[in-house]
Amino acid sequence: MTQDELKQAVARAAIEYVVDGEIIGVGTGSTANFFIDELAKIKQRIRGAVASSEATAARLRGHGIAVFDLNDVPSIAVYVDGADEITAAGAMIKGGGAALTREKIVASVSGQFVCIADGSKLVETLGQFPLPVEVLPMARSAVSRQLAQLGGEPRLRLKAGSSEPFITDNGGMIVDVLGLAITDPVALERSINQIVGVIAVGLFASRGADVCLLGTAEGVRTLTF
Repeated sequence: MTQDELKQAVARAAIEYVVDGEIIGVGTGSTANFFIDELAKIKQRIRGAVASSEATAARLRGHGIAVFDLNDVPSIAVYVDGADEITAAGAMIKGGGAALTREKIVASVSGQFVCIADGSKLVETLGQFPLPVEVLPMARSAVSRQLAQLGGEPRLRLKAGSSEPFITDNGGMIVDVLGLAITDPVALERSINQIVGVIAVGLFASRGADVCLLGTAEGVRTLTF
């Protein structure tokens, strides 16, 4: 099976976790896009969705799915999103699509977090994928120096094909930290959160996934945490 076929399989499997009559939290990225396309097929069963990025909101609206502002929503039954890496304990690195801050906010208020990913995303130790950290633009250099002290190599994320910094939906910049072996993701998440100027870090460990649907050649594998 191709990677896209694996993503489509887990997106389809995630529909089983959708709660009828509720508002669904939806993540950002290629795997989440497959879920949005599947969600469109049953859109009459849900009230609508809360999006973790402007791109996701546009795709949801394109399918005729109502998009709600999180401030107007009392609760979210389930949040469905992909991951760049995930461990057998449910800790994740997210933020390859630069939506980590809004993803973290939506996940924090959701009753259940369902991660959907192809099998290659399951790792023993987080860190082979660069760890994204969203920062206030004025603090970029100061934050980068402190991230380097943690043992990583911080690199400012640029717009594709450009020398200009990538700017998030929140007006922040992304510093990707390479070369980390994250043996204690909860502690590292806490440490980076304490750095002044950090908006959010792409470690989802304090609030990790509750369920992970992994696409494999043998079918969809379900991990629960």
